[in-house]
Amino acid sequence: MNIINLKQIIRLAVLLGVAGFALTPFQAARIAGFTWTPFQSVRAAEDIRGPELPSYCSNLEVPSRSKVIFHVYALGVQIYRWNGSGWEFVAPLANLYADSNYHGQVGTHYAGPTWESNSGSKVIASRLDGCSADPTAVPWLLLETVTADGPGIFKKVDYIQRVNTVGGISPANPGSTVGEEVRVPYTAEYYFYRAGD
Repeated sequence: MNIINLKQIIRLAVLLGVAGFALTPFQAARIAGFTWTPFQSVRAAEDIRGPELPSYCSNLEVPSRSKVIFHVYALGVQIYRWNGSGWEFVAPLANLYADSNYHGQVGTHYAGPTWESNSGSKVIASRLDGCSADPTAVPWLLLETVTADGPGIFKKVDYIQRVNTVGGISPANPGSTVGEEVRVPYTAEYYFYRAGD
């Protein structure tokens, strides 16, 4: 039997999904006749590196010995509501993808803030710190897990970084009526970490 890496399995699952089959990467690997071993999962996680933060965003560093266990690309919106005097942030709403071309949806991101994998694992986190890397985009963030559970990658998350954001800031113009909602497109990368021993 052949051994295949995680990226190849995800791509295979996406191709089969486009063809009309709803398969997990594990099922796709099995159908293709490939072997999936725990060693491969560990290797895939070890090969992921965290982002290179500019010096002015060093406050977003995770604790030493933390390891990246997952990295995704978000494509979605930041939702705001007009309260009569300003725009209040409501929630994010985004799909999470395996690559920068937004192929291979692996989960969703929504109010909480919550990240949920296709396998059903969820992580809810709270903001520890932020950095305004680009005035035309929502800030980069460091978040810490509040709760994490379910079957899948997010069950093991302790810290999250949001970086390389584009767009998503509140509108410059006032709303026309109280309660009006707007959805502002944004993209970002999320890095998920497990704390070191």
